[in-house]
Amino acid sequence: MLNTMQSDAGTSWPSVEPRSAEHGPAQQSPTFRSPAERSAIRPDKACPSAADSRPAPWRIDAVLAMPAQQLFASGDLDEARSMVGRVMRPHLLGVVGPRQRLDARMHHQPLGEVSLNRLRYGADVEIRPGPLEDFFLVQMPLSGTATIESGPQRVDSTPEVASVVSPDDDLAMRWADDNDQFMLRIGRSLLERTLVGHLGVALDRPLRFQLGFRWRECPAWRCLMAYLLDCSAQHAQLAEHKLIVHQMEQLVAATLLSALPHNYSNTPASRRAAVLPRHVRCVQDYLQAHAHEPVSAEQLARIAGVSVRSLYAGFKEFLGVSPMHYLRDLRMERARAELVSGECQNIAGVALRWGFAHLGRFSTSYKARYGESPSQSLRRHG
Repeated sequence: MLNTMQSDAGTSWPSVEPRSAEHGPAQQSPTFRSPAERSAIRPDKACPSAADSRPAPWRIDAVLAMPAQQLFASGDLDEARSMVGRVMRPHLLGVVGPRQRLDARMHHQPLGEVSLNRLRYGADVEIRPGPLEDFFLVQMPLSGTATIESGPQRVDSTPEVASVVSPDDDLAMRWADDNDQFMLRIGRSLLERTLVGHLGVALDRPLRFQLGFRWRECPAWRCLMAYLLDCSAQHAQLAEHKLIVHQMEQLVAATLLSALPHNYSNTPASRRAAVLPRHVRCVQDYLQAHAHEPVSAEQLARIAGVSVRSLYAGFKEFLGVSPMHYLRDLRMERARAELVSGECQNIAGVALRWGFAHLGRFSTSYKARYGESPSQSLRRHG
């Protein structure tokens, strides 16, 4: 049971009670709708069915159960505390009960300011990290249970109910011996930059999420997790592709702010400026010159001197597409130029260089746009 709690910022959230099947899925409560969520890479085909309530691991075992991603496996309490602390933060860790035997294991996949993690202790443990300070943490049990206390909020976390820990709240947890957690670590600065870009104004209080989150009932979140795991499974060295990683960071931040309730969910974007054709042209010129670099909607809004919402409205009005859609089209054009240049030998290298992490979707989009597959273009001009 999730308790109704009041944060020190004056934000109250409703309790999330256990739900039986006949009541149907919960309604999506957040009203924050990011343009990046609507126009960024959309993992539609990779998304598990929202009706499938089984604890399906998608590709978790293909990423966070492999030797290459294993950070450690140990029965030693001090080693486990030290290794987890390297990824998260230093903390107190204790086994509960004299007959409990630690069997800890952690897998880690870094993606810039975001990381995918899987952790279990194999024993009842108490964990006291205190405030996380510089990152947000989404913990999704694949099995077992955990009690999470974060600031004034408390949640009994299960495979249906995740916990979303905010960095300023004092954190204390108790994990059951069968608790196997899939965790997403997100840098605080990434989320706050993204939120400021969407609002168009500085934050007047710390960003804080509702602690309990029914992650399996949120299609956008399930799609995001499936997409991150799918890309990580396809590309072992994904973290080395900075452009891809940057896009993933932006997608994670936008989805988190859009799909999960927080204390800025109902705050409207600033109306401090309106987009004019000159601003649209300014961003258009910038994208033409910097299409090969990591680019975010927030960065473009700063260049244009407007809020993200106003920038998107301007692009839709004058160009008929969003800025990020315009950028994807531009990158597709640059990728095609390489493929037909007669000097290219590697389709995957071209796709990754221009920010297309999913080769199957790249090929499908390419063929729909140009009437031939990338390999056909390569053969004709090679």
